[in-house]
Amino acid sequence: MMQGFLIRLRRTRFLIQDDTWLILCDVPVIRSAGLRGFREVVGELGGDADDLARRARLDPAALDTDEDLVDDVAVATVLELAAADLARPDLGLMVAERQDLSVLGALALAVESSETVADAVACTSRYLFVHAPAMRISVVPDPEGVAGVDGLRYDLTEPGIVPLPQGATLSLGTLHRIIRSLAGGSYGLRSVDLPHPPVAPRSTYEDFFGARVRFDRPVGLLRLPSSLGSLRLAGRDETVRRVALDYLARQVPARSDLVTPRVRGAVQQLLATTVPEVGTVARLLDVHPRTLQRRLADEDTSFTAVLDDVRRHEAHRYLTTTDLPLAQVARLVGVAEQAVLTRLARRWWGSTPGALRREAHPR
Repeated sequence: MMQGFLIRLRRTRFLIQDDTWLILCDVPVIRSAGLRGFREVVGELGGDADDLARRARLDPAALDTDEDLVDDVAVATVLELAAADLARPDLGLMVAERQDLSVLGALALAVESSETVADAVACTSRYLFVHAPAMRISVVPDPEGVAGVDGLRYDLTEPGIVPLPQGATLSLGTLHRIIRSLAGGSYGLRSVDLPHPPVAPRSTYEDFFGARVRFDRPVGLLRLPSSLGSLRLAGRDETVRRVALDYLARQVPARSDLVTPRVRGAVQQLLATTVPEVGTVARLLDVHPRTLQRRLADEDTSFTAVLDDVRRHEAHRYLTTTDLPLAQVARLVGVAEQAVLTRLARRWWGSTPGALRREAHPR
């Protein structure tokens, strides 16, 4: 049975969920890549994907391309319709089996070219809005309080809206597959939290994830080892990563409420000529410094954290792709002297600048 249905009135959207009226304005969208594999799964089960799409008020052509921007409620609805019509309560997991990192488009290039899993997660968190503006990923303390375990939280909808089961399992399932791909296999997943009741047997979910699954949780979340963040990725390519990040940064105007990518861009521009300060960056962005700091806090970061992250990436680029003297690299990333760069390198990578350079260019 459908757990929610949609009523449209002009440009305001009303979603009735569990007898509660939820009002949404500025209809959220998602790239149609989020439905990759849907047509194939429905066809194999004997269903009509085009008919399901039309019933969900979704253009059937969106099932055959990755780049259309489609209403995220229509996406959730077509998954629920298909699961009900075809009597496959595990349909979301079946579609997830057909998806991988490439569904993220340009973001996938930046993610797979990251240095570590932690960098890949941070990149996804920063630019996921390009794929789906309502979705957010963040690393949070383990909800069970276990030492050495983190929670990878996946907010799937706008605040106040409970995600429907098929879309939630599709999203968490795809995230799980992406992490497996980055880690090269099993990554020590401890358990999975799903923000809905079970609609398929528990064993179906646990066979897919290979871990314990809990239902009716406040948010979607994967519990995984904290040490996973330091795992280096075999596919790192700094040139590809920079090209992808440059492209993603140019998409920021489509989400003018996001300030973190704009702060990163301003810091990068200032770094080689001066030590970026919050007041200077605030003037460049035409906001008050306190407003800038508040908006960064709303995005779960700070000016200090952004500056440190930009410094780390720029230092890594100079050290691994150029032969510039270490003292000059220090100046280019805005630190006073080479000794400071050395201390930062030990904190960032557990290594010295010289050792990192030798590792990147072994003789």
